[in-house]
Amino acid sequence: MAETEHITVATTSAGVGGTDEPGHSVDLPVVELLTGRGFVTGKSGSGKSNTASVIAEKLLDNGFGLLIVDIDGEYYGLKEEYEILHVGGDEECDIQVTVEHAEKIASLALEQNVPIILDISSFLDQEEAEDLLTEVARHLFAKAKKQKQPFLMLVEECHEWIPEKGSVNEVGQMLIKIGKRGRKHGLGMVGISQRPADVKKDYITQCDWLVWHRLTWNNDTKVVGRIIDSEYADAVEDLDDGEAFLMTDWAETIRRVQFHRKQTFDAGATPGLDDFERPELKSVSDDLVGELETISEEKEQTQGRISDLREELDKKNSRIAELEKELQDARDMTRMAEQFTEALLDHVEGYNPGRTQKEKERTRQAQLRGALDDGDEADDESSVAESTDDRSAGSDGPDGEPSDGAEPASTADEPADAADESDGRSDGPADTPDDGSVTPDTDEPAPDGTSGGGFGDAFGSFADGGPAISGGEPAGDTDETAAGEGATDDAGEGATDDAGDEPDGLDLDFEPAASGNADGGAEVAFADATADGDESGDADDQRESTADERPHSQPRFVVDLRTELEEMDEKTRRMLQYYVEQAADTPLNAHFSAGGSGDRTSAYAHNRELRLAGFVEHVGRGRYAPRLKALVRERAPGEPSATAVVDAVTELRSTIGSA
Repeated sequence: MAETEHITVATTSAGVGGTDEPGHSVDLPVVELLTGRGFVTGKSGSGKSNTASVIAEKLLDNGFGLLIVDIDGEYYGLKEEYEILHVGGDEECDIQVTVEHAEKIASLALEQNVPIILDISSFLDQEEAEDLLTEVARHLFAKAKKQKQPFLMLVEECHEWIPEKGSVNEVGQMLIKIGKRGRKHGLGMVGISQRPADVKKDYITQCDWLVWHRLTWNNDTKVVGRIIDSEYADAVEDLDDGEAFLMTDWAETIRRVQFHRKQTFDAGATPGLDDFERPELKSVSDDLVGELETISEEKEQTQGRISDLREELDKKNSRIAELEKELQDARDMTRMAEQFTEALLDHVEGYNPGRTQKEKERTRQAQLRGALDDGDEADDESSVAESTDDRSAGSDGPDGEPSDGAEPASTADEPADAADESDGRSDGPADTPDDGSVTPDTDEPAPDGTSGGGFGDAFGSFADGGPAISGGEPAGDTDETAAGEGATDDAGEGATDDAGDEPDGLDLDFEPAASGNADGGAEVAFADATADGDESGDADDQRESTADERPHSQPRFVVDLRTELEEMDEKTRRMLQYYVEQAADTPLNAHFSAGGSGDRTSAYAHNRELRLAGFVEHVGRGRYAPRLKALVRERAPGEPSATAVVDAVTELRSTIGSA
């Protein structure tokens, strides 16, 4: 670095405001230029950019470092004479740079004293250019605090970054920070603008030296009058090209000066009719460019790695989505299997014994009637005769009725007693009578074509009209059919006129749980289904009467389910109502029908709440269906009757319909 303390940039000129003899040299102190705050202004074509270039040339001649922020691409002409690094965003620059190069640019400028032109005009993205300038200024300020080396930052069109009106962005804040605090660290700044009225006055008033070229706009001349004097405000309109008023802190007077012409190619000159000839520009060291290219290569590798990671992430997200779908399908299959298993258990061990138990009841009744017939045929001839004489002798009883009438009456009551025993056994799962004897089973097919029990009845329950579907008695086994079968059995066994006196309980429909539920609710049904069958007829009548008198109440689990529905969002309940009405559909259609926009994210969010609560299930191809019956069976304590399930589902539908 040269030991020059001053640089000559202009000569004094005559005119209003001039205090020195014309033709005297005007020198500027190097340290004050490099570390202070300067401001150069003037309308377009008045010579302000030429003045900045002359100062830059003088500093470069003496080996001083500087960084030029070129917003219009007019300083690359310095490369005609000087080895200066030109960085920017297009191919005209020595190297294309991004924000990642900011620290290296600042390091080359301060630590290696490399003059740099930061060409902002070469960037198509203004935001990218501002980010780069912000980072370069930040790193310059940080490194200047450690280097303590005089360095000048020259900023063109500074009103773009530090405006008088409006908010100051991050770039402007960083430049103001350098202007206010950079001097103590050896970092100076020169702001250049053609509109002084638009530059933040806090910056202008704190400058150490100012250059005022020709200004004609009234607002700009008013700034001159406020800062210098009204005399100069009038004279500034008449200044020639390159002529200016020079105001410095190290001089007592304001001088009228004529700045020298720049020696390098004037890239900012207005094009004329002459052919444009681009000068030969000096190239910078390959080592400098290589250091920046290394950063570019590292950035490309990083971007490539990021792209690979994003692609891998997309693949994993796709795989996660597939696994989630498979998991949902597996859950649906598990739920269907559980429902199928519950249906089998209900048929075999549940509250309704089905056709097998009824067939056993009919067989036992037939055996009882056959035993009575066999006892009558075993009497011998003499017993019959004696019995006849006795009846003749006893016909004159006090009541005028045969005295032997008590024996047939007693015999006729045996089926009734057997019926009472049958009532007691039918309430439990066992097939053994109370007296310890074993009721013979039969392998003959049931009247409906099944084997009378086992998987034939289990799978038959899923047919149309079966108990698993209709929630009650198998199809074709109604009260009328049972009565008809009983009548046929009586005829085939040779029933007498006394058969009309047999108790009605010999041919039970056997739905105590269902009838109990219908009269007293689901909780009464559970109590009736487990009642002791050996109780007397009077006790049974009394229990039925008590059940009829109980107030109708909802089971606890029904109340809980209704509470869950009422606490749901109204749109969610409307979606469930749509599912109940349509049987099965997509969440998007349900969401739209519920008053939603049909947005996929919102629709599936509401649908997820219904699915997790168990109100709907996936049935394939993106469609969901209600599962109210299955949910009632899951929540009910024990094994609810079909009627209890129907009642609970009816209550839930009523709550859903009120959405």
